[in-house]
Amino acid sequence: MKRAFFISAGALAAWLVGSPARAGEHDTGFYRPEDPRYTITDSTRDSLRFTLRKTLRRDAHGHLVGRSSFVKPDGAVMGWHDFGNLEGPGWAANAVGGAWEIYRWGNFLRRPAWQRDARDVLDHVLDDGFLDERTGFIRGYRETTTGRFCLNYKHQSDWLCPGSMAKVAFQLLSFADDLPARDPRVRRMRAMAVKTAAWLQTNVASVPNGWYPRRVTPAGKLYRKSPEGGDDPFWDSSADGLFILQLDAALTARKLADYRSELRAKTAAFMCAGGIFGSINHDTYDPQENVAYSVAFRTLRLVSRVLSDDSVRAFAYSHCLPGLDQFKMREDRHGLATRGLLFMEKTWDTSYLWENAEAALAFFEAANDLRRSDPERSRRYELDGLTILRTAAKHHHGDYGFLTEGVDWNNHVGQQHHIDQTQFGDIQYTEPFLNNQHIAEPTLYYLQHLARKTATAAADEWRDAEGNLLFVRRT
Repeated sequence: MKRAFFISAGALAAWLVGSPARAGEHDTGFYRPEDPRYTITDSTRDSLRFTLRKTLRRDAHGHLVGRSSFVKPDGAVMGWHDFGNLEGPGWAANAVGGAWEIYRWGNFLRRPAWQRDARDVLDHVLDDGFLDERTGFIRGYRETTTGRFCLNYKHQSDWLCPGSMAKVAFQLLSFADDLPARDPRVRRMRAMAVKTAAWLQTNVASVPNGWYPRRVTPAGKLYRKSPEGGDDPFWDSSADGLFILQLDAALTARKLADYRSELRAKTAAFMCAGGIFGSINHDTYDPQENVAYSVAFRTLRLVSRVLSDDSVRAFAYSHCLPGLDQFKMREDRHGLATRGLLFMEKTWDTSYLWENAEAALAFFEAANDLRRSDPERSRRYELDGLTILRTAAKHHHGDYGFLTEGVDWNNHVGQQHHIDQTQFGDIQYTEPFLNNQHIAEPTLYYLQHLARKTATAAADEWRDAEGNLLFVRRT
């Protein structure tokens, strides 16, 4: 979790080093080679192992529940932090999205026990009070110490982020696609996604620029304050609203609803503004956040397919994906493995791992999209995504697979929060289902869509674009 504050002019200058590659040319300064002794697949499996073995407990119903949304490398709860005594599907707690990643990896690795555990996490969200299946409203959090539900990470219910509610519904919809069709959860999950979108459509009004508000009250009315109590300068320009577009587009694509009119209007507002890239993270404040560009690219590609509108796809490639170049770190800084990662934003320049994972996913989707039409650019994007995952793999700690929340290369967070209290270092906490684990989604996407697979009578092998062996599965 981050807290916004200002940094010095010298610190601001540090992230200006390097220059982006020209279109179609690989960014050699950003590149990092694969480590065959510890591949991107090894890294992902460690992160999943940490979540499953060190951060979950069974409740009286047999469901699996997160011990905390903020933990140390041994799984110890960090109760002093806002997220320390919270769990649930909301934002960085991310129970549905994390369970979905575990379920899909359980299928890929042929580990039915992982899939059972993922369903047990899902059942906690479905059955234990987070979802109002009558109205579609989602309560994001539950205090682990009291059992009290709340709507935001401050343990309060005066505001919520509508885009983040939409993201949970989208995750339910996506997870439902991977469950067996006869699983009774599927109908509930799809119906919930439909009703959540309808609640947002009915209750959340547009702001004057035609976009979605960053925060609303429990009734859906505009809420302009920040979590700290002051005025939020990005109350009308947060990219968190993209998740509402993503949900609406996904429902329309599946013919579960028809939001084509809403998609046209909101996409026009987004594009007329030149893109809306204000902070998605709920506690940071910057007009340009790296993950906003990744989410925008991925969402607009989906919207363009649903609307059959090539202008939207063109905007995604011209205004969204290239925006990630400004955040690239092209050298290792202060003795840390930062070459190949993106810093988060200018006012908070730590490199956080869930945002980097989302960027890798955007690059891989672009690479897959362009494989036939523009193979040179496709390879550039593929290597950028691989580079991010390869560098993330350098930031695991301890015996259980823990992946740091973020790489604090500039001592922005403070060395008291670093592994071994070094001046510049990896943060000694993580969010199990998100910062620790979100590398699972782009890694699996890569293996399924871009990796070079060979099959023999004895085993299946997956290799990356450079021939590095990523995974072997015995047949």
